[in-house]
Formats: sequence, structure tokens, C-alpha cells
Amino acid sequence: MDERRAAAVLGAVVADAAAQPLHWIYDTKKLDNLIGQREDIAFWEPSANPFYCIPTGRQSGYGDQAYVILKSLVENKGLDVQSLKDATYKFFGPESEYENSVNSIYKEKSDAQKNTFPIKGPWRHFSVKEFLANYNAGKEHTGCPSDDQIDCVVRVIPVVAMYAGHPDMLSLAEEVVRVTQESDFTVVVALCAARILEHFILNGPSDGMLEAVIKQIDNPHRANPQELDKAMVGKLREVLQGKTTSHKDMATQLRID
Repeated sequence: MDERRAAAVLGAVVADAAAQPLHWIYDTKKLDNLIGQREDIAFWEPSANPFYCIPTGRQSGYGDQAYVILKSLVENKGLDVQSLKDATYKFFGPESEYENSVNSIYKEKSDAQKNTFPIKGPWRHFSVKEFLANYNAGKEHTGCPSDDQIDCVVRVIPVVAMYAGHPDMLSLAEEVVRVTQESDFTVVVALCAARILEHFILNGPSDGMLEAVIKQIDNPHRANPQELDKAMVGKLREVLQGKTTSHKDMATQLRID
């Protein structure tokens, strides 16, 4: 079980770095033309990332968020929310390498600014920008209420790796997510991912994993209930029904805009 805890973190770290050079290529035709028939596309060189350019092998902003959480958990021998907020501000704040004049005004000025992309440096995510503003303002709730992006899933990985099997795992994962993302939708997605990862850590590979997680979320006496749990159960059942569908087609079918 301890090996699976470590593997969850290491797998996320490697996968993030491996995908980073092809990150955020939204035009699927462009991506298909770029990679052609190659099956080994990990650690692509040179970077084809249309938004930011950092050395191949480095973490994206997703991986860096997970790293900050992991480091905070280790240093504090568990979750200390204020310490995590302080560490996040230091790592992504105005004195960090994430400070970039182009990235800082993205979505705030005209699209003409996008002519300077990709920026030369790491990309500061929208929720992190909101967190920095809320932290500077001294707000207790530092998370962004309008950000529904996938940062949440990556952020819970170190938490689940440490607390899998602990009765408060889901509550602790929610606290971590809400440091930068206050959206209830984001929380319910993150906790669904946390349940899936916990199942693997505690039980190893299992063909019935999704069925077991659906049963958990469907239980009226479940831990850490969320108002949107039923919607998540519906999506998981759609995934089960599409087990024979290709990943690309299924992702397109289930996409939530």
C-alpha cells in the first residue's frame, strides 16, 4: 500500500512533465498533424505549447501546485491550511518566476495581447491569480468561486496519497481544493477523483473500481456529501456505458463547457 501511495505521486509528477510540451493545444487537427503516427509523444521536443514555453522535463502549473501541496504536507506532517496558503503565495506570487507581465493581464485586456504567446516562462493559472488577489486582500476564503478547471484533480493527489484510508480524507481534500478554487462543482469533481485514487491505493488494480466509487457516492450515509454528487454519479455511469468507446470519443461526448 505504501508503494502505491508513492506511485500515485510519482506517476502524477512524471505524467505532468511528460505532457507539458504538448499542453493546451486545443486544435485537435493541429495536434494530429504535429504528432502524426508517433505513439511515443512524452517529453516532446521542441515544445509546441501555444501558451507558454519552459524546458522539457519541467512541471506545468498543475504539477507545481501539486508539488507545493506535497511539500507543505511533508513539512507540517499533515495539512496546515494557513501554511499551505503561505507556501502557495510564495511559490506563485509576485517575487516568483511565475510573475509575467503578459500572463498577468490574460483575459483582462484585448486578444491582441495573445500575439506575444507563447510566453517565455511558466503559466500562472486563473484560479491561482484569484488566490493571490484574495490572499493580498487578507480574505479568509482565498479560493476562486468561478473557476471550474481541472487543477482540482491534480491538487488532491498528494492529499489522497497521505490520507487514503483515513476517515477525514475527503474533508481534508476539500480544504486543499478550496484554497484556490471555491467552486462547488470543482469540489465535487475533485472528491470524485479522490475516491477513485483512494480505491486504487487501498485495493490495488480493480475491474470494479468505478462501480465501487458509484456505490460510495450513492450511499445516503456517505462521507463528505455534496449537493452535486448525483450529477457526478450520472457521469460515472455514462463512462461505464462507454467502456468500449475510444478515450478521445468518450472525452468529447462527456465534455462539459
